[in-house]
Amino acid sequence: METGFFVMMLALLTLLAVVVWAIISQRKIQKRMDDPSAPKSTLAADKSSHGKPADV
Repeated sequence: METGFFVMMLALLTLLAVVVWAIISQRKIQKRMDDPSAPKSTLAADKSSHGKPADV
């Protein structure tokens, strides 16, 4: 087997892993946005900017 084949497979697998990770992250964010009881971000217009950040 050639080195080029291994490099190509590594690149494709890396791309696939990044796409899967992005899809999972997007679903988690959408679920959190749809949850009315989730803590608001300190960047939200109706939340004090001096409070504790939501993700900490």
